[in-house]
Amino acid sequence: MEGKAKFISPHIQDNPDGWGPCCVPTAFKDIPYQPFSKGDRIGKVSDWTGNIYQDRRYANKYQSQFGAGNQTFSYYHEEDETSFQLVDTSRPQRPAYLKNRSRMNQRGRRDQRGGRGGNQNYGGNQGGMQSLSRGRDNRNKFQRKMQRNYGGGRWGDRKQGGLHKRVSSVTVREEWKVLDEGELDFPRLSKLSLPSVGEPEDLYVCGNLQYYDKSMDRVTTKNELPLIGVDRIFHKVTTTDDPIISKLLSQGNVFATDSIMATLMTCTRSNYSWDIVVQRVGSKLFFDKRDDSEFDLLSVCETANDLQIDENSGINTPTNLSLEATFINQNFSQQVLKKGQQLNYDHPNPFAIDEDAKRVASVAYRYRKWDLGDGNTVIVRCEHDAVMHGPKGEEALINIKTLNEFDSKVTGVDWRQKLDSQRGAVLATELKNNSCKLAKWTVSSILAGSDYLKIGYVSRVNFLDSSKHVVLGTQQFRPKEFSTQIALNMDNAWGIFRCIVDICLKLPEGKYLILKDPNKGVVRIYDIPNSTFESSDEEGDDEDEDDDEKDMVED
Repeated sequence: MEGKAKFISPHIQDNPDGWGPCCVPTAFKDIPYQPFSKGDRIGKVSDWTGNIYQDRRYANKYQSQFGAGNQTFSYYHEEDETSFQLVDTSRPQRPAYLKNRSRMNQRGRRDQRGGRGGNQNYGGNQGGMQSLSRGRDNRNKFQRKMQRNYGGGRWGDRKQGGLHKRVSSVTVREEWKVLDEGELDFPRLSKLSLPSVGEPEDLYVCGNLQYYDKSMDRVTTKNELPLIGVDRIFHKVTTTDDPIISKLLSQGNVFATDSIMATLMTCTRSNYSWDIVVQRVGSKLFFDKRDDSEFDLLSVCETANDLQIDENSGINTPTNLSLEATFINQNFSQQVLKKGQQLNYDHPNPFAIDEDAKRVASVAYRYRKWDLGDGNTVIVRCEHDAVMHGPKGEEALINIKTLNEFDSKVTGVDWRQKLDSQRGAVLATELKNNSCKLAKWTVSSILAGSDYLKIGYVSRVNFLDSSKHVVLGTQQFRPKEFSTQIALNMDNAWGIFRCIVDICLKLPEGKYLILKDPNKGVVRIYDIPNSTFESSDEEGDDEDEDDDEKDMVED
């Protein structure tokens, strides 16, 4: 019969003397024999996981007396797991406003049934209604709290750190245009490097410095010192208004102040919005700040990701905290100085007026020049806050800055308990919450060539009052060593500044704006009209000043 499969009968071995095969099959030939004992139990079901018999009394019930050393017939599943990928089986996190909803509903239903052991006819409904009303009140309070903290009543709009959408430092107008190469994201900027920048050249030094009082180094939390308000004048003059820079125009082609340079060099650490005006006059660049900006205010907890700061009202809003931090920093920098003894340079303070000369804060200005390569040189006005005697009696220039504590419950570290015994933990918390501010201070100290950076720790007397403060301690660093501790790479800082300079030097003459996006890690360069940020009454004077600048450039 063609076309049909043939049946082949299998070979059957007959064992007349017992049961089982008469010889070893070829498939099982040369496999070692698994020893067993007559006392071994063989009634156990196949359990590949070993989790069926949880009771310890029966844990070894079905184990062989020969132990686990012979693993010939053990089950292996390595080959199966090579293609196995674990998926996320964790429970999804419920939003904060839903976490207690089921609990409150269950409590309401339980009370509606009369409560635990209660009377259903008389007390049940009343207790249930009270419980449900309490649940609604709790939810309403929580929603109001979310609206107060994050704004708008939309929980999905909140940002990291408990902050709602930040506003820009300046309103972007419709006629402003972003340059083709004027959008710089932080990942790109963080990869830049310019290691070829050499030592600077000092062009001009002026001002006078008072000596630091070393008794301030002995202040601790046990003998805290009240912070005293001082009547001093602090000059924050922008680049183009500096009379010394106008005399040094022939020495370079890029001009800025140390605060502007530090902001640009550490821009990848910033979260808040800031802006810098760039003016291209001939072949020269001038980096300025706006007159009505908050550029010189110190930020507080700018880089904190887990803090909830009220942005609507109260003494702990970002604006009020910035004003408080600036006030503390200025007062502390003058309180720690000795009275009467000072170091005078050959040239006086260029911004001091004769009648206010005695009220001017201790400060020295050093105008320094760096070679950026390719024929570009930058002249920066740097500042020193004080001078002190070093370990060998030499005069060491220092910069004095202040960290302030406004509420230990918000920051999570109580300075009065940790500062003396665990100062490293306090500093680590400040590095996390104020990374950008500390990086700016370090860059400014390195640019100025300061020998030391003094940091004071100042706290409120009462966390509900922002007008009274005490000094809890001080700490001293060498700027270059401190930059290594905070992972600040100066080669990257110079690379960021050089990148911005190269972009601006390719632009035609005019005015431009460098703006940090308030909610993204992006810096944008806008082309703005020359009359931007100028009042109508000053336009004529500004035009004359521009003509004078062009004349100085041509000369």
